[in-house]
Amino acid sequence: MANKIQTAPDDFRDHIATVDEEGKRVWVYPKKPKGKLYNYRKYVSYFLLTLLLAGPFIKINGLPLLMLNVVERKFVIFGVLFWPQDFFLLVLAFLALVVFVILFTVVYGRVFCGWVCPQTIFMEMVFRRIEYAIEGDYTKQKALAKMPWNTEKILKKGSKAAVFLLISFLIANVFLAYIIGIDELKKIATEGPANHLAGFGSLLAFTGVFYWVFASFREQVCTIVCPYGRLQGVMQDKKTVTVAYDYGRGEPRGKLRKKQVRTEGDCIDCLQCVQVCPTGIDIRNGAQQLECINCTACIDACNDIMRMIDKPEGLIRHESEEGIAEGKEWKFFTTRVMGYTAVLVVLLTALTALLLTRDAAEATILRTPGQLYQQTEQGQIKNLYNISVINKTNNEMPLTLKLLDMEGTVKVVGNELVLPAQGIAEGVFFTEIPRDQLTGLNSEIEIGVYHGDELITTQDTKFLGPAN
Repeated sequence: MANKIQTAPDDFRDHIATVDEEGKRVWVYPKKPKGKLYNYRKYVSYFLLTLLLAGPFIKINGLPLLMLNVVERKFVIFGVLFWPQDFFLLVLAFLALVVFVILFTVVYGRVFCGWVCPQTIFMEMVFRRIEYAIEGDYTKQKALAKMPWNTEKILKKGSKAAVFLLISFLIANVFLAYIIGIDELKKIATEGPANHLAGFGSLLAFTGVFYWVFASFREQVCTIVCPYGRLQGVMQDKKTVTVAYDYGRGEPRGKLRKKQVRTEGDCIDCLQCVQVCPTGIDIRNGAQQLECINCTACIDACNDIMRMIDKPEGLIRHESEEGIAEGKEWKFFTTRVMGYTAVLVVLLTALTALLLTRDAAEATILRTPGQLYQQTEQGQIKNLYNISVINKTNNEMPLTLKLLDMEGTVKVVGNELVLPAQGIAEGVFFTEIPRDQLTGLNSEIEIGVYHGDELITTQDTKFLGPAN
């Protein structure tokens, strides 16, 4: 273990790789990656980008695939409409997602960060590739940064900023479509910003935020802002598979020299793994570094060097800390994994059961405040109620109300109660019940809300009557 690194033990953990000793930011110029894993990442990224861009246009039963309208407190997930009354379902789904993320991290480390996270995909597969195309690879980018402002620098920096702004604007449109829906976004475009100042202002604000993140803030999102990156140390253990350097095979490091018998390890200290890292770390310092997003760029770079010097690949590879230190075979079903899996199964089962038994609408029925009961000439006891019904579907539904658990009638005041698609219907109605059906001052009654012959929801409420 003494040969694990050639610097002071854990010295790298005393500071962030992108901040120098004076507290100033060190700008990262990563070398353009290449290799088998990088190609796989591109395929995954392009698929996810396609899905993200197409998402607002995909509708299920007339509802968006995904819409998180916080302003109107209306959420659509996989074509299913959720209102604030379904908050417990969203909490349960969120808990299931958290447990899944923990389980995935316990087993596979931060694969999500390097392969699926939108921040990484946009940064590395969109903005960084544009930067390479305009400014060149890392050496040319460094030279351009040190160059005085001349025609070449103005053209390159200006064109990059313009393209970044355009893409940020497109991302802002997509992001806003997931909040207000693609139909509302089309209205902003066709009817003009003047008629939708709030929406257009949000669009400009999102554009500015995305441009700042991808043009300036960059990898600092992963190391400073993202809570997942900071929690990884708690969720991972020695059995977690992560991107790791095999120090047992690689140390001690030493430059490769011609016509000299090599007595050092396989690491030739070429620094290729450091140069391609998008967060500026040295993977050889040890596994589970805060800044490491498991993007595997260092694996591709190291494997390329190993092939060149006729050494076996895998000096940097996916492996657990325990596997590197002790050579133990990796096991998937550990006690910790099985525990998280059991909790996840319970949550998903409960969530599925609740979704399958979920009503198409939800009613709130309350006695009208300040109103006492009335007695008709026929001896019926009458109460006045207010009703509010929320539609959880994309279909308009004319409603009828019926008393379910005892004899009596329900009469709606005014026009027929019609529940609009994705909307709310409110009304007033009388309930008349024979006096002999009542059990006391406050009787429990159940009212059914029907669409045609289909019972879509029920609601219990109190019925006020004579004391005896």
